[in-house]
Amino acid sequence: MTAAAGIVGWGTAVPDARVTNADLEARLDTSDAWIVERTGIRERRIAGPNESTATLATEAATQAIKRAGLIPADIDLMIIATVTPEQPIPHTGAFVGETLGLQCGSFDMNAACAGFVYELVVGASMLGMGYEHVLLVGAETLSRIIDPEDRTTTVLFGDGAGAAVLAPMRETPGVLAWDLGCDGSAAGLLEVPAGGSRRPASAATVAGREHYLKMAGQEVFRRAVRAVVDSAALTLERAGVEASDVAWFVPHQANARIIEAAANRLGFEPERTLVNIDRFGNTSSASIPLALFEAVDDGRVRAGDLVLCSGFGAGMTWASALLRWGAR
Repeated sequence: MTAAAGIVGWGTAVPDARVTNADLEARLDTSDAWIVERTGIRERRIAGPNESTATLATEAATQAIKRAGLIPADIDLMIIATVTPEQPIPHTGAFVGETLGLQCGSFDMNAACAGFVYELVVGASMLGMGYEHVLLVGAETLSRIIDPEDRTTTVLFGDGAGAAVLAPMRETPGVLAWDLGCDGSAAGLLEVPAGGSRRPASAATVAGREHYLKMAGQEVFRRAVRAVVDSAALTLERAGVEASDVAWFVPHQANARIIEAAANRLGFEPERTLVNIDRFGNTSSASIPLALFEAVDDGRVRAGDLVLCSGFGAGMTWASALLRWGAR
């Protein structure tokens, strides 16, 4: 993969509707104190009736293309990372591409909460094959697959999207090193059990609430910390840099305690760790771009900064990538 692959445009989109912990207190056996202590989340954004994965993806992508100084015709390939596609067939990219006016190739990628880093690596690889501009989007409407009666998952997840345009860099290389992996033996720890070819939708699966997300929280927590630490450390080793050289650690926003534990083990102080889970919850493939681009927009991330992104998710997948932020 070419090393000269950097982010030249970016954008984000979140629904206007907020669901606070107080809102959840009113209908679930939970409390604001319980949620904050265990997750760090205070509110999350929830898609409205006229919003979907494709509408959020389109809004974020439109911003990214404009910020890159491009028009849709300049995009050579689009990748959408999501676990909540617009519908089973066709892929979400078809809907987003139609709205944007794209005529290039596109495909969806399901690597769960590691999805944005996966597509970052794949997109950079495609630049090495001759593409000039690759559009990446991480977009989710997780509220559509969450059981409203399950307090263990309802409090965690939110909706949103983040998009980036990748292009060859003129000077400082963007993507420096990466690590991708998956341990399928842990697939059952975080899953939607029914609705696929193995267990098609039926009256029994609907009655059993098997089309909602199920999670073994404690085991996911244990594995997540280890996966993030091991993957991030390997990525730093491959790049030949130390944690102290990195300006910003951008972890998947799954749980504040997971973020804190992983950052501590890797040697990142809170002031070098980007966290916005308190306002957006877990947005799966959208969480890393939402956190990163928020920090870019407010001036925290500057040209030349080394940025380490690391995510983990259902599968269990994991992915880390080190990039140097800059402009072509």
